[in-house]
Parts: sequence; C-alpha cells; structure tokens
Amino acid sequence: MTKVKMCGLSRPIDIEMANELKPDYIGFVFYKKSKRYIDFDKASSLKSLLDSNIKSVAVFIDVELEEIKYLAENDIVDVIQLHGPQDNDFISEIRKFTDKPIFKAFSIKSEDDILKIEQSKADMVLIDSPVAGSGKTFDWSLLKSVKRDYFLAGGLNKDNVIEAMKTLKPYGVDVSSGIETDNLKDYMKAKEFITIVRKEDDNE
Repeated sequence: MTKVKMCGLSRPIDIEMANELKPDYIGFVFYKKSKRYIDFDKASSLKSLLDSNIKSVAVFIDVELEEIKYLAENDIVDVIQLHGPQDNDFISEIRKFTDKPIFKAFSIKSEDDILKIEQSKADMVLIDSPVAGSGKTFDWSLLKSVKRDYFLAGGLNKDNVIEAMKTLKPYGVDVSSGIETDNLKDYMKAKEFITIVRKEDDNE
C-alpha cells in the first residue's frame, strides 16, 4: 500500500483531521522562513494529540545537530527529515544519539542527481521539486532510473496523484500545498486526496 505523508500541519484542527483520515505520516516544519513553521513546543503539544499509529516527521533545512538531538531526546517526533546539504557523514553523526529513522530529501535537476540518491545512507529518501514547499511538480521522467524506494513530493494534488502512482509506483506520496486553501490545511481536500490514493491502491 502506498504510504501517505501530509506535511506542514500546524494546528490542533490539523491533527484532528489526521487522526480521522489516517495518513501514515504527518510533518512538522521547523524551517523559520516557511509559512508552515512551528516551534518545538508547539510541535510537542500537537504530537500529544496525534494518534500513536501515525508517525510524526521533523522537517528541517540546514539544521544543527543540537536541534535534532533535543527533539530526539524529548521524543517530540518519530522521524527526522533533512533538506539541504547534509551528507552521509551528517547522517552518521545523528545515528550516534538516536535510532529514529532518517529521511533525506533530494531535488532532481538532472540524471547526475540519481547517484546521490542511490548512495544516501538515509533510511528513506524523498524526492522533491527544486524548491521544497513550492507546490510545483518537476520532470518525473528523471525518476525512472531510481532503484531504491522513495517518497514522491512536489506539487502533488488530487488531480495528478493517480498519474504519479501509475507512472512511478513510489513507496509513498507527500502532500502539503495540494491539500491547502489560503495556506491552511483543508479537510475536504485532504480527505479527497487520501481517498483517491487508497482507492488507487485497491485497484492495483
């Protein structure tokens, strides 16, 4: 079954939505320049409301190890997701203080980026648009040579997710702006998105 990650949740009502719709993962964004940014205290509060069967993901850009260690030690999230220049050495440093799964996000501009994805020591990779959170798709044909499992992100919505699933058969799909209205999570859009994904899985 295709995993679903709903990213950028920031309000108690978003958590209520997730608890009802049952995505596999939800994401908290800790990048201060993002319109979806929340701080660690708010994330902890929201995590306390989350169904324990849904995994929470910390989404970072250019993060310091101390921040990750704080989140791990206080059990604020279940998964660490890295965006930016962090390499395999950085991932090895994280593993010295936590056994939480590590996701690494990559953007693909050309086939040269495929090698970086295959060589990543992250537990899972996420392949996104060149500008994460932009709500824009990219050239999916570049992904056909990726051999490892991955989450597909970048501009997914109810109108294109079936095509993505049929064309690429990703391990999971990651949605954020595609389930928003006026920069806030929209229950009906989220419900329609996850219903489409689950129905497509049933048809396979």
